[in-house]
Amino acid sequence: MSKHVLFYEAADDMLEEAPTAFADARRDGAMAVFMTREAAEAFAEGDPFVLNKVVRAWEVREWNEVLAE
Repeated sequence: MSKHVLFYEAADDMLEEAPTAFADARRDGAMAVFMTREAAEAFAEGDPFVLNKVVRAWEVREWNEVLAE
């Protein structure tokens, strides 16, 4: 089973806008790994940072875990 992670690209005015958006953010989702691409996309589409344009763009990538011995 693959996992997915969400990457954000900060907007130019991120420092000014982030505090307002963070007040609305779901703090428990700040660092999340998703079990499906669809779950990551749904999270991003409803995220206050995306809705308030604190991020310029977002991207979902597959998370490849590597175990080292």
